[in-house]
Amino acid sequence: MEFTGGSLSADHLCVVVHGLWGNPNHMRSVAKALRAAHSEDELYLLVAKRNSGSFTYDGIERGGERVCLEIEEELEKIKSKGGKIKKLSMVGYSLGGLVARYAVGLLSANGVLDQVEPVNFTTFASPHLGVRVPSRGWHNTVWNGLGARTLSMSGRQLFITDNFRDTGRPLLAILADPDSIFITGLKKFKRKILYANVVNDRSVAYYTAAIVKTDPYTDTSRVKPNYVPGYEDVILDPKNPVSPLNPKSEPVTLGSVTSEGLFYAKQAPLAVALAVFIPIGIAAFLLNSVVQNLRSSRRIRLHETGLAGIEIEKYRMPIWIKDIRGKVEDVYENLNASQGQSYLVDGASDDEEGDDADETEILALERRQSHAQSPTLALAPCQFAMINALDEVGWRKFPVWIKKVRHTHAAIVVRMEKKSHDEGLVVLEHWLKEEFLM
Repeated sequence: MEFTGGSLSADHLCVVVHGLWGNPNHMRSVAKALRAAHSEDELYLLVAKRNSGSFTYDGIERGGERVCLEIEEELEKIKSKGGKIKKLSMVGYSLGGLVARYAVGLLSANGVLDQVEPVNFTTFASPHLGVRVPSRGWHNTVWNGLGARTLSMSGRQLFITDNFRDTGRPLLAILADPDSIFITGLKKFKRKILYANVVNDRSVAYYTAAIVKTDPYTDTSRVKPNYVPGYEDVILDPKNPVSPLNPKSEPVTLGSVTSEGLFYAKQAPLAVALAVFIPIGIAAFLLNSVVQNLRSSRRIRLHETGLAGIEIEKYRMPIWIKDIRGKVEDVYENLNASQGQSYLVDGASDDEEGDDADETEILALERRQSHAQSPTLALAPCQFAMINALDEVGWRKFPVWIKKVRHTHAAIVVRMEKKSHDEGLVVLEHWLKEEFLM
C-alpha cells in the first residue's frame, strides 16, 4: 500500500489492523486520511498484513501474535536505519480491534510499551463483547450455536463459546479481565476512542461496538438525533445522542393503502429472487465454512508447532498480571442481521438462568436495574462483566448514524472509495481533527 511507511525523522508509529476476511486494502481510506492529516516526517504508518484473508479464521490470539511480531519487526527495521520511534498508536476495524487489543497485551508484557509512549487506541465497529445475539428465544439460540461453528476458532471466540487455554472462560472474557496483561496494556494508552454504527451494521451490532447494555436505536422513528456541531447528520453527541420523540399517528386513507399495495407489488420480484437464491447462498456459505475450518485447523497446527514462521513461545507469556470475503461474507452478515435482539424482563425464565449461582445473581441484578424505556439487553453474564471492566478503562465513545447505505459496517471506514460511503469520510475527519493525538 502506497501510504505505508514514513520518514526516519518520524517518531510516532501508527499501526492499522483490518477485520475479518479483510486485507490491507480495506484500510486504504483510513491510511490515506492519516497521511493527509500528518506528513511522513511526523507519522510512520504500518498497515498490518500478516493476518490477511482466511488467516483471520485462526483465532484472535494468533492474529494478535502475528500483528505483534509485525510491529516488533517494523520497530527494529526503523531502528536499524537510524530512526527512533517514541510514540505508538493502534487502530483496529471490526475484528481488527480485538486483534489489536490482544497485540497490545503482548506488547505490554514484553516491555515494548515501556520503550514507547502509548498514545491513541481506536476501534471502528469492533465487536468488543463478541457477536452473540442477545438471546432468549430458540431462533437466536440456534444462530448463536450455528454461527460459532462457521468461522473456525475466530467464530467460537466471537460467539464466546470457546475455552481459552483451558481457563474455563472464553477468550473475550480474559481479554477484558482487569487482572490480565490485556487490560493493563490498554490502560497505558493516553486516549481510548471507539466509533459504533447505531443502525444497519449487519456484522457488528451497536451494543457490542459501543460496549453498552442497552440499544436506544432499535426504533429510530421514536428518537430525535443530537449531533456533534460541525459533524451534523453523522456523529452523534456522545453525552446526549438522542432525545425521545413521539411521532403522531397518521390516519389510514385509501391513498395510503393503495400506495402500500403498489410498494409490495413492486417488491414481489425481489421476494421471488430471494426465495431462489438465498438457499443457494446459504449452501455455498456452509460449504465454504467447512473448507475454511479445515484449512484454518491446518494453519493453527503449523502455528502452534512453530512451523509458520513465528516463535510462539516468545508470545505465550503468562496472561495474568498478578502471576506474571465476497458472497460468503454477505450471507453470513445477512444471517447475523436477521436475528432480533432480546431483553431482560421481570421474572426469570429457564434460558435466562446462568450456569452457576454467580451467573444467576448477575442476571438477576441486571434484570432489576433494567428500565422500561431503555431495557437491558439479554446478554450473557460474562458480557456484563466485560462491560464493567472495559468501562473502567475510560473510552471516548462516538455513535455514528450513517444513512446513505443499507449496510454501514463497511462505510464507517470507507472500505470502498465510492460516493455512498462518503459519510464515513466525516467519521475519519472527526477522528483525526478532534480525537487523534500526536
